[in-house]
Amino acid sequence: MRGANLIRANLSGANLNKANLIGAHLGSVDLSGAHLAGANLSHAFPAGANLTGADLSNVNLSEAHLWRANRGGTSLGTANLRYADLFKANLSRADLRGTKLDGANLDGADLTGAQGV
Repeated sequence: MRGANLIRANLSGANLNKANLIGAHLGSVDLSGAHLAGANLSHAFPAGANLTGADLSNVNLSEAHLWRANRGGTSLGTANLRYADLFKANLSRADLRGTKLDGANLDGADLTGAQGV
């Protein structure tokens, strides 16, 4: 599914563990409750995506564009968000312990109640 166009798709609860979504267009996609453990979403465009309750453990989101994405209450343990663009992303109550955030753009991100920052 590398480079796939999944804009506005409803993937709520989908099992995408270890999926290859490098460079995928995921704008406004609903991934709430989805299983993405070990998936590769580097260089993906999940801007405005709903990732509430998604399993993002060990997911690669390096250099991904997550503008205004909603990840409130999500566990991102050991996720790779290096150089990701998290402009105005909702990370409230997110568990960021162990998450790699080197070089990430957190301008305007909501980190209210987030752990590990």
